[in-house]
Amino acid sequence: MSESSVRPKTYAAPAPVVRHDHPAPVLGALGLFTVLLGAALPLIDFFIVNVALPTIDHDLAAGPALLELVVAGYGLSYAVLLVLGGRLGDMAGRRRLFLLGIAAFGLTSLACGLAPNAWTLVGARVAQGAAAALMLPQVLATIQAATSGHRRARAMSLYGATAGLSMVAGQILGGVLVAAAPLSSVFGESAGWRSVFLVNVPVAAVGLFLAARAVPETRSERPAPIDVPGTLLLALSLVTLLAPLTEGRAAGWPLWTWVSLALFPFAAVAFYRVERRADRRGLVPLVPPSLLRLDSLRRGLALVVPFSIGFGGFMFVIAVALQQGLKLGPAASGLSMAPMAVAFFAASLAGPRLVRRYGSRVVTAGGLIQAAGVVVLALTVWHGWSGLGLPGLIPGMAIAGLGQGLQLPVLFRIVLSDVPPERAGVGGGVMTTTQQAALALGVATLGSLFLALAPGSGMRDALIVTLLVQLAAVALTTLLSLRLPRSVA
Repeated sequence: MSESSVRPKTYAAPAPVVRHDHPAPVLGALGLFTVLLGAALPLIDFFIVNVALPTIDHDLAAGPALLELVVAGYGLSYAVLLVLGGRLGDMAGRRRLFLLGIAAFGLTSLACGLAPNAWTLVGARVAQGAAAALMLPQVLATIQAATSGHRRARAMSLYGATAGLSMVAGQILGGVLVAAAPLSSVFGESAGWRSVFLVNVPVAAVGLFLAARAVPETRSERPAPIDVPGTLLLALSLVTLLAPLTEGRAAGWPLWTWVSLALFPFAAVAFYRVERRADRRGLVPLVPPSLLRLDSLRRGLALVVPFSIGFGGFMFVIAVALQQGLKLGPAASGLSMAPMAVAFFAASLAGPRLVRRYGSRVVTAGGLIQAAGVVVLALTVWHGWSGLGLPGLIPGMAIAGLGQGLQLPVLFRIVLSDVPPERAGVGGGVMTTTQQAALALGVATLGSLFLALAPGSGMRDALIVTLLVQLAAVALTTLLSLRLPRSVA
């Protein structure tokens, strides 16, 4: 009796050596920093060119249509290939794809910075977007697969904070680099805009070095083959929607833009039917409709869309309005975003604690605060446009940034909270594709609205109308937030 009672104790003694409190492999602090660095680069580069477009136009004689392609080419290839990038990471290993993506991002950034003409720059931007699509899905998938519990919640909050800050910091950094022109002795007047791309090269090199040492390898236990029909139809759907909306105004709305828009609903319906058929047959489609049946993912994505449309459009429009309307330089235009970035960061730090206490109602509060900030900005522009400078922009920017910081990180947590680890790559790809497509759609729609109104109504009135449209998107986000699950995993 005593002998048998002793045996379980001696047999159980080694048990603490085997870790059961988190999955293996584990994403440590340095690894988390590295993947978040990889998450920041693509989003920074989506926005960093906004303040550099006037100098690109001047140096390369690009013209409106090609300038639109510098922005749209990156956004389109990025959005189209994100889900495929997530699937490839599930198959070949997320660390491996992250290393490949960040190396390719550095090389394509170098190609952008050295581009001798506008068309070469467009081609390099398309390749840069494809590299970003390989890299970014691995970030969320690695976090989902290599963390759990409180560590995962903290990592997701940091991811959301990084995403939001990157979008704002992109324009700040772009403005400073264009104004500083540190490479003027080599490139002359074009040094400013070239530096916004070349700065990525050493950052990507550091990220590559750290990732090789600190990011664990993860992959799906049952990787699915590439869904070729789904990939092609998703690409067709996004291209037929985003390409004409982005290029149509600058090109004068030629026939191809209307044909493309007419094809979009057919491509989208065909994509859904192909994916649903594959799901019912037990295959693993590119975007499984069964994944969209997750309540948290579906409702979270419904908020990410209007939030990102408003945010993407605002960032583009404010850069144009401040530089062309108020004649602020690139540095002043970029630094006008600083109050928004600081407030966003502060809200992101407070977010996890507030979520534990108030749940998803933090998103609702953030929407109301952001709406107040947009109203303050609109009133500031209305009453003080002629003498408007950085001090006058601080209140509206700071209030809007505070509200955004309470929304975006929490939304990311909600969207992926119920996605199983074996589908982490697909779930991350779906979310980032939705966000990126909505950002590009915001630039295309709100940007086109602003640029269409400006010649006749003036920059001030065009900006006010655009801010009111963004306010409608914020109101929609706030109303939809009431349907979110109250508790946040």
